[in-house]
Amino acid sequence: MDLARSVTENVRIALAEDIGSGDLTAALIPVDAMARAVVISREAAVVCGRPWVDEVFNQLDQRVEINWLVQEGEKVAPDQELFHLSGSARALLTGERTALNFLQTLSATATEASRYADVVAGLDVKILDTRKTIPGLREAQKYAVSCGGCFNHRHGLYDAVLIKENHILAAGSIAAAVTKVRPYAQGKPVEVEVESLAELREALAVEADIIMLDNFSLEQIGEAVAINQGQAKLEVSGNVCLDGLRRLAETGVDYISTGALTKHVRAVDLSMRFL
Repeated sequence: MDLARSVTENVRIALAEDIGSGDLTAALIPVDAMARAVVISREAAVVCGRPWVDEVFNQLDQRVEINWLVQEGEKVAPDQELFHLSGSARALLTGERTALNFLQTLSATATEASRYADVVAGLDVKILDTRKTIPGLREAQKYAVSCGGCFNHRHGLYDAVLIKENHILAAGSIAAAVTKVRPYAQGKPVEVEVESLAELREALAVEADIIMLDNFSLEQIGEAVAINQGQAKLEVSGNVCLDGLRRLAETGVDYISTGALTKHVRAVDLSMRFL
């Protein structure tokens, strides 16, 4: 999906959800009243979500001016000012929560990704996200993962093949599943999830492009790397967390994927104040 189109649609839906038939509270403010405001981060974070914030006020009132004091992907400190706003007081009040919802959620995702990226710095491995994202915010969260220094796995069911346990059971075997899906893959990578070294060998025999080692121990991962000998790209997945991440990365695998980047995040504490 085109990111700009995704931003526009995300904001349209979010504003409709929040405003409904009209902002009853903002109606107490004179229609011609003007105001200035500042948004502050109350904690250390990696800032992400500027396009969504800009689009919120663009859709509400294009005359609102936003002066960003930080760059997308920049690390900020507690109590640091992120941006200033000026324009219609009603527009600032109506857009406040929607804008901050996007910014606090995407900054949280970028911040978490940054933590993971920092742990494996200097190693030849990529930390990948998964499809475990907030419904409706897939593109937004994957964008935030990139801002934080990690990488995107497939965006959806359409851009890569990932044959998992249930696919294998339905098809009858790894070999059968890979053989059946190749004509439909149309040149896109075919990845197979395996749960044992025996399944790894079967996936290698049918020339899977990527093999996901699901819940392998460190010892098993080392064996898998030795068996693979660079034939396929190897990905580690399953109960991946910051503790022990460096040891996983040092095994020589190509990718480590974790849903924690997108589903375990805690919103960054932000505050908007009128000046």
